[in-house]
Amino acid sequence: MNQREEKKLIVKAKKGNDEAFTTLFQHHYSFIYKYLIKLSLDPDLTDDLLQETMLKAYIHLKDFKGDSKFSTWLISIASRTFLDHQRKEKRERKRVEKVKHDTLRKVRWTVTRDGYEWTEYMTQFAELDPDIRAPILLRHYYGFTYEEIAVMLNLKEGTVKSRVHNGIKQIRKEWS
Repeated sequence: MNQREEKKLIVKAKKGNDEAFTTLFQHHYSFIYKYLIKLSLDPDLTDDLLQETMLKAYIHLKDFKGDSKFSTWLISIASRTFLDHQRKEKRERKRVEKVKHDTLRKVRWTVTRDGYEWTEYMTQFAELDPDIRAPILLRHYYGFTYEEIAVMLNLKEGTVKSRVHNGIKQIRKEWS
């Protein structure tokens, strides 16, 4: 598609012609997808970002002045969409870490208040991901078999074994 055809489609799309926007979308889809996959390195996230980018482009098409290429405008929307996602993820990770830290602090306080000892090992165990912590706890504290744990957690037996193994390995690494 040459620039003249693209400009005609943009004018039509600005006037509300959805077919014109669809044509623009289809023409630039591959270019924007390749850009976003290189940024995110995650195909699922790329699909979401691409969809959001095109939705924003559709909603804000009236703001496109034509001072730059349409593809440049789309790239700027895609870039901002990606950066907004990254900021949101960072805020969410910080929030989750704070909740995790506060919860661990409350559990530690409750355990010691009730007269039990809270060791450094318990802190390290509590810092494991729950997906790893649960199988270890069920296997080594409660004595369930791998098969029983797999049924309880709705996992394959091999997944349970690998989580227990990797969790124990991680704990040993921390202790040494």
